[in-house]
Amino acid sequence: METGQVEEALKDRVLDAIKTVYDPEIPVDIYDLGLIYEISIFPINNVYVKMTLTSPACPAAETIPSEVETKIKQLRDVNDVQVEITFDPPYSPDMMSEAAKLELGFI
Repeated sequence: METGQVEEALKDRVLDAIKTVYDPEIPVDIYDLGLIYEISIFPINNVYVKMTLTSPACPAAETIPSEVETKIKQLRDVNDVQVEITFDPPYSPDMMSEAAKLELGFI
């Protein structure tokens, strides 16, 4: 596989891992909630995730980012993982996927 294909395949596996992480108060994974702003793969198989939380006072502020990091580190071929938390832009329910909005009764 070409380097770009390898990175895309790893990015897909990272996304699948992220989709197994749930906010403990909401029955929707954090990706569909819109909490993931960026997933980047850098040489050699270093993963960077920029994410937010539903609020700065989120009770799961410690557990969600560490769970994201742990799940990604468990993937084969991942070298290092960095998870950055940002509140810019601030989270809003508009960031949710259609499936999440449907699940939570927003539509």
